[in-house]
Amino acid sequence: MKQIVRLITTAIIAGVILALSLKIIQITTGNPAYILLFNMDYIPVLKQWNNVPGAGMLFHFITCIVSVIGLFYILKLFNWEKVASLYVAVYTIGGGILFFLSALTETPPAYTNAAAWFYWTIGHAIFGVTVGLLIKSISSKQ
Repeated sequence: MKQIVRLITTAIIAGVILALSLKIIQITTGNPAYILLFNMDYIPVLKQWNNVPGAGMLFHFITCIVSVIGLFYILKLFNWEKVASLYVAVYTIGGGILFFLSALTETPPAYTNAAAWFYWTIGHAIFGVTVGLLIKSISSKQ
């Protein structure tokens, strides 16, 4: 149970850093990549709650938590859960690919927005670095 709490905490911290990094990019450049973090209108089951205040934020953090716990236990199968670079690689590549889900929605950014893709991917690389370093730090204390 202690490990799950630590993974959830890691996911929340990394999720805040991801959101803040994309918000800073939005403020400084005007690029809308940040908006995609909270958009659910491309997911049929969740679409109905897209305009409910706080639902997008909840969606973002649940996604962070599920992905961190899931990846940790997948990597643990191979005894790779302490390899920080794997978190960076998976979240960077995965984030870069998931950006193209924006093709399923009218909400910005457009899937053709190369700058948004770049910022989104960099944000997810930062998320991966944060997750990897926190997990490595937690693991070294056990």
